[in-house]
Amino acid sequence: MRKGPVMKIGFVSTRFSGTDGVTLEARKWAEVLEEDGHRCFWFAGELPEGEQRGFLTPVAHFHDSRNVRLNSQIFGREKSSPKIIHEIHKQKAVLKTYIENFVKLFEIDLLIVQNALSIPMNVPLGVALTEFIAETGIPTIAHHHDFCWERSRFLKNGVRDLINRTFPPNLPNISHVVINSDAQLELLQRKSIVSTVIPNVFNFEKEPGIDRARCRALREALGLTPEDILFLQPTRVIERKGIKHAIELVKAIDPLRCKIVISHPAGDEGLEHLNWLKEYATSLNVELILADNMVSDPNSAIDRNRMFSLQEMYQAADFVTYPSIYEGFGNALLEAIYFKKPVIINRYNIYVRDIAPKGFNLVEMDGKITNGVVRNVKQILRDAVRRKRVTNYNYEVARKHYSYAVLRERLPQIASGFIHSPCISPVCATG
Repeated sequence: MRKGPVMKIGFVSTRFSGTDGVTLEARKWAEVLEEDGHRCFWFAGELPEGEQRGFLTPVAHFHDSRNVRLNSQIFGREKSSPKIIHEIHKQKAVLKTYIENFVKLFEIDLLIVQNALSIPMNVPLGVALTEFIAETGIPTIAHHHDFCWERSRFLKNGVRDLINRTFPPNLPNISHVVINSDAQLELLQRKSIVSTVIPNVFNFEKEPGIDRARCRALREALGLTPEDILFLQPTRVIERKGIKHAIELVKAIDPLRCKIVISHPAGDEGLEHLNWLKEYATSLNVELILADNMVSDPNSAIDRNRMFSLQEMYQAADFVTYPSIYEGFGNALLEAIYFKKPVIINRYNIYVRDIAPKGFNLVEMDGKITNGVVRNVKQILRDAVRRKRVTNYNYEVARKHYSYAVLRERLPQIASGFIHSPCISPVCATG
């Protein structure tokens, strides 16, 4: 239940579009906040088609050509030239003006920055946000999904001081939220920043329906027969997702009947790993189906009418593979459990520390596909009674620990903390 006035809340990131974890989680936050009576608005370099309450700013996207060029001159080297520093601040000034216009246009009371102050995918955007937040005093929640020190490609850079000050900044009007206990400890030790843990969530209070006709149509569109076994890999194609283990699992079970379907795109970190996976699958005679072009943006009504949804991908699957080497949390794990699918999971650090102790019943692997892992997966595929018992049990565990109730309890507490300390800048005083 809301305490205090209705707020106009501005979500900010490099993109709010598609099926990446940051986008999906931001939409869940907005759903809960709007249930509480607040109004949400969106600022990003990419937004869903037809977004009515958005402020589209292409230069904020990490794929913007100017940003790609900058990143190539910032990362992988020890020093940057004065010219590069000048270019960062030039782009920063442009972005800062856009942010100011966004706040004025929608009379924003509170900013929620989604990962744009966590990892330097777009350095000028991070610097622009930091300066704007510091200068205006606008109340801000920084929601961190992962940090720059967790990504090896960001460790060597030519603007170390700038990145250290910005990702994330330590400002009195920012409340920091992380998605796991490791991140909470690291943030405190590295930056002396106190944060709140809010894990990823899913709406477990509302059980999913299933459209069997749509599932059949999807499987047919993928080129599968009724006898084929669909192993869904519901992640982007990047190396840390451990997709090679899914290929090895299918090879060990039955490469003729089992097919791997990847629902998310490649490209965020280049196409080199995708090409390697294709070659690896071919060498093992495993069929790898790339289905990202069939998956609609869940926030776009235009998209939804012409393609299949990520939800339908889960419903059509027989088994979900989640062999990630590293995850900030595990959004796809919750999705698989929500749609009552059996899951194989690699025991990455956050899973071991935060998720496994909740008592889930999953097929676990420790960095490799063993005979025991293969045997366990085969047994679950063969035994429908066991499969139903396990997936129903996992659903109830997740309902207890990762439902929207967690957000409803913790998020309003953080947001309401700003009500009695409003922004005093003329930029923010338009509401």
